Amino acid sequence: MTSEYRDFLELPYAELEELNLKAKEQRRKRVAIDVIQEERLKYLRDEKRIKAVTVLFSDLEGRLHMLDYDKKFLVKSWDNLTFDGSSIRGFTAQKESDLRLGLDWRAFYWAPADVFGAGKVLVFGNVIDKDGGTYSGDIRGVLKQYSQEMFEKHGYTMNAANEIEGFLFAGIDAEQTYRETGAFEYTNMGGYYHSLPGDPLREFIDRTAEVQRAMGFENEKDHPEVAPSQFEINYGYCEAVAAADQIQLYKLICRQVATQAGMTASFLPKPVVGVNGSGMHTNMSVSKNGKNLFWDAKGEEKVSKMAWQFVDRILTHGLDLCLVMNSSVNSYRRLDPHFEAPNQLNASAVNRGAMVRIPIGNEKSARIEVRSVAPDANPYMVLYTLFKTGLEGETSKIKNLRSASRYLPDNIYTAMEDFRSAEWTTTLLSEDVKARYADLKQAAADRCPRLLGTIVKTSEIQFHHAVYNQLLWNQF
Repeated sequence: MTSEYRDFLELPYAELEELNLKAKEQRRKRVAIDVIQEERLKYLRDEKRIKAVTVLFSDLEGRLHMLDYDKKFLVKSWDNLTFDGSSIRGFTAQKESDLRLGLDWRAFYWAPADVFGAGKVLVFGNVIDKDGGTYSGDIRGVLKQYSQEMFEKHGYTMNAANEIEGFLFAGIDAEQTYRETGAFEYTNMGGYYHSLPGDPLREFIDRTAEVQRAMGFENEKDHPEVAPSQFEINYGYCEAVAAADQIQLYKLICRQVATQAGMTASFLPKPVVGVNGSGMHTNMSVSKNGKNLFWDAKGEEKVSKMAWQFVDRILTHGLDLCLVMNSSVNSYRRLDPHFEAPNQLNASAVNRGAMVRIPIGNEKSARIEVRSVAPDANPYMVLYTLFKTGLEGETSKIKNLRSASRYLPDNIYTAMEDFRSAEWTTTLLSEDVKARYADLKQAAADRCPRLLGTIVKTSEIQFHHAVYNQLLWNQF
């Protein structure tokens, strides 16, 4: 089809980065939403080369959904974007299916045309209930509400940055076709920090990093990880909701860049036995008036008493939250102590097998690192539950809590039992949302062998939430 007559928005990467960083700074400064809203709507009206606005939202399990609205329609109807919630797993029942999308104008992105298509911009949405409030099953909205509450009550800004590992496998849709092939094919055998310029993994990392940079991620470093064909592309800190949005975009960008190259970016926690799995180490801190409240030059490991209290509360509720941080059957393969797995329910500055690590830091970078998070978890639920637990949870009277010999579950069934029986998870999520989430996890688990064994089973991949579709589910 000829493009001779089309004039759709396609901006250079440097210009994209400038626009996205400006939007990110407005978000960081909490510029009034009515000001941002009017600015974005004016831009959409004035920029004739935009044909559609891609609205992104996530379901209860963290699966990203995208729908395109015609630009002219959205400008006129942005405050009444309805959709059928019963079609989204974990959302409303069919008899009460009408929901609305409320646009988060602060979470607005200009995207590279060669990755997302020409003439499009992106914006994240929150799901609005029939009464006009935040829909309880939309954890992004719940996290956003909690973040605002902490800022208004205490002046706190909840900061996060995630180190997300993944694998690059040969072939398109390698996860979806695993039931036919029974194996994943590596694209690189180099290992930690090692790949030659121009090899498939290095080219993928370089290309993905370029896209992230253009979208305002503020990249820090990128490299091959320990396992063959494994990668990690790191970027900077930001406020918790923006951090969770960037996790969703990170995985989306990786998958799209890989697909365009005829490969698959996989965020299964342990797609191959015998090599290291993939994690999503979650670095967290709290600041007030620009000051990092987790820093104390004279404190133990140079972090503050507040930071250690935050750690103690997370350790206290570690079993309660394990299903949130490790939400798939496959993720429990990763919690294997033979591969630097963070399955010990304790905290340490040096032990990488600990659930919580205290990295070396300074006044700017002091933080805690929760290492037992899998990359397929719902990022909004992870950050919401960890921050609220760290700030408001209980502290156990277990002696030597930070060094006790306790372990996270080695299977999803035990994690589900802990999650269902915990009063704290009801406090966090409400009885209704908690039950719906646990039922979704139960349904996936019951389609897989109860005992993991030493071979990755087809059902672990087939019913993994990131590759879920109705056809595969019904074929089981």
